[in-house]
Amino acid sequence: MNRKMELLAPGGDMDSIKAAITAGADAVYCGLNKFNARGRATNINFEDLNGILNFAHRNTCKVFLTINIMVVGSEIPLLINLLNKLVNTSIDGVIVQDLGLLYLLSTYFKTLEIHASTQLTTHNEGQISFLSSLTAARVNLSRELNLKEIKALATKANEQNVLTEVFVHGSQCISFSGMCYMSSVMGGNSGNRGRCSQPCRDRYITTPQGKKFPLNLKDNCAYLDLRQIYDAGVASLKIEGRIKKSDYVYTVVNSWRKQLHRFYTQDKISDDTSDFYKVFNRDFSDDYLRGSINKSMFIDNPRDNSIKHLIEVNNLSKDRKRVKGQKDIFEEKTEIKTVVNNEINSVIISKAPLTLTVSGRRGTPLKISVRTPETSFEVLSKSDLVNAAKTNLGRPDSHPEHEAVVLEKNHKKKKSDFKTLDHDDLLVRLSAINDTEYYIEDLDTAGLERDLFISFNGFSSMKKEILFILNGSRHRIEPIAVPFLKKQPKLENPTLAVLISSKEDISLSNETSADIYFQLPNGFKKEQATCMDLFLKNRKLIPWIPSILIGDDYAAAVTFLDQLHPRLIVTNNTGIAHEACKKGISWIAGPYLNIANSFSLLCLKERFNCHGSFISNELSRFQIRGMIPPEDFKLYYSIYHPILLMTSRQCLIRQVIGCEKDCIDEDCIQSCHRSSTLTNLKNNPLFIKKTKGNYHSIYHWNNFLNTDILTDIPGLFSSFFIDLRDIETETKIQTDKFGLINLFENFLRGSPGSKEKLKQNLYPTTCTQYKKGV
Repeated sequence: MNRKMELLAPGGDMDSIKAAITAGADAVYCGLNKFNARGRATNINFEDLNGILNFAHRNTCKVFLTINIMVVGSEIPLLINLLNKLVNTSIDGVIVQDLGLLYLLSTYFKTLEIHASTQLTTHNEGQISFLSSLTAARVNLSRELNLKEIKALATKANEQNVLTEVFVHGSQCISFSGMCYMSSVMGGNSGNRGRCSQPCRDRYITTPQGKKFPLNLKDNCAYLDLRQIYDAGVASLKIEGRIKKSDYVYTVVNSWRKQLHRFYTQDKISDDTSDFYKVFNRDFSDDYLRGSINKSMFIDNPRDNSIKHLIEVNNLSKDRKRVKGQKDIFEEKTEIKTVVNNEINSVIISKAPLTLTVSGRRGTPLKISVRTPETSFEVLSKSDLVNAAKTNLGRPDSHPEHEAVVLEKNHKKKKSDFKTLDHDDLLVRLSAINDTEYYIEDLDTAGLERDLFISFNGFSSMKKEILFILNGSRHRIEPIAVPFLKKQPKLENPTLAVLISSKEDISLSNETSADIYFQLPNGFKKEQATCMDLFLKNRKLIPWIPSILIGDDYAAAVTFLDQLHPRLIVTNNTGIAHEACKKGISWIAGPYLNIANSFSLLCLKERFNCHGSFISNELSRFQIRGMIPPEDFKLYYSIYHPILLMTSRQCLIRQVIGCEKDCIDEDCIQSCHRSSTLTNLKNNPLFIKKTKGNYHSIYHWNNFLNTDILTDIPGLFSSFFIDLRDIETETKIQTDKFGLINLFENFLRGSPGSKEKLKQNLYPTTCTQYKKGV
């Protein structure tokens, strides 16, 4: 094989990191205590990171740091502080979701390699180009893609020198990653902040199809698809599992490493997956990769399936055999944990020790000899050592002429600048070394004469040279400050924008001055001609382009933009955003791009000529208040809408009321129009909606209504938005759509009693996200 694929393993804690590297991972991804999308993992602190880097790199393993959450404005200074530290480490890459962070990295921290997180929902060619323009070196592709789709994206990425990685093992999300708000809305724990409480895997009231866990998918396992993934041009095989234990990580990585070795050396693929069943699993499926989205991908139990599976394969049906078999299986699982523990307990992750020997006498250069476990080197001062006693007095008395000049220049400096070179002083001066992958284990000053002095700048140059060599001959990067953003004047008279999706509602555009957005379908290819005709006949309509556009549907949407060249679009898809920028089409960033800080707005404006942006509805009023838009840039906020909990490529209707088809086909997307409900154990219904041309979605039982934001944060928003699509929930609407538009327009104008009238005509509603934030 001419090309090798990277085996990328999870590291949720120190033991899992040890297990991954010991088992043969080429790279490991891990998160710090803050700013990563696995808040439930143990994670590591920054002090641990340099030790991990030292251990990993000595074992030819890369380390990628996850900073893959939506970042709010108040966190930017802390984030900048972290980035200032990271640029002076040997970290191999940072995994990122937030567009503001992408902007900061590509503008100010260019030495850090950027990896686009799965939370960015990358599934079409335009998104590859969007991320490439932000200097992303690799992208993690959406888990819902099949091999044909992956190959097309990998080819596009390779053309732009961008690597692709694909999840090949571990938990599957029922929702497109980055587009799930279920945990956020229902429990106040945002998946976009690494706090997902997995309500999708909860038990629900048994559905008519007899399902107690109707949203629970089997785990992903692409073990048998290795050849096809290789042929697709994928660069990295990613294993999910940063909340899994070390025995799981070791077992899975070890099995994949053996499979890769067989493939490279013998051109063979093993079909023995038995080891995977000995550690945590929910059974396995590779049907997304194979392009067969079917009912067998679900499992009606979210717990560990390993015992159940091993009982079945060993035919332990009789009670006596079953009891003995269970005991044997538990013993085998215990033995695996013992073996792994023995492997990792002998591994010590720590920074590398340094021995420093400092020597010198008056009239000679200061010499610092540095010995690491691998090498040694010496650094000499550019000026000679002088007598410290006379230096402290600031008098040149008996010094040679060149020393008198130095002393005269230093006469007005603080006494701390004239410290005697001794053991304790040197430890303080060299303490920056302890912030690297090394630490000072021993400092020998026996060869240093007493009462000597060297200028601050002279010693500082020596320290920089030591750090340069220890850092792989890379210069230390000085910290940057948080860039200052200029506040914009307050706005008056915000306008109203309305979203519709039914042709019957188009007449609203003639009855109101509000902007009318019309939603395009996910399955756009077959609707392209119809949509073109609709917008040509109704020029006031503004296209609302959805979050998910895969393959031919994305290509059709690009053609639509070419042919229609609309005056303005709203898009929730960064691929379409990139195309709109190229074509000179004004565009607004939609609410599902998860915009949460001012640098995301700056990114959209400066890099992609964006006209304006929605703010994420996950933010609280305090988090929104800190937003500073760029000059001549409009902010939008949705004050009324059905609350989208998730969008899925799976068929969710089948799990509830059933379907005659075992597998989703193209006709399902284009023609299916069905609705149903799931009810959780608190007796709250979740509304499943499948409309023609679109994927399945789940909505909260109450619509979102936020009438407080107008007075809480006056003058920030150019426009407020309401969603009037026909999505049934428990919220009752006591007027028609035209009447509802009038109520909201009166509210924005500040008409007396308008707020109360809105609440009388829309109930029950909720705005818990606005109160809690992320």
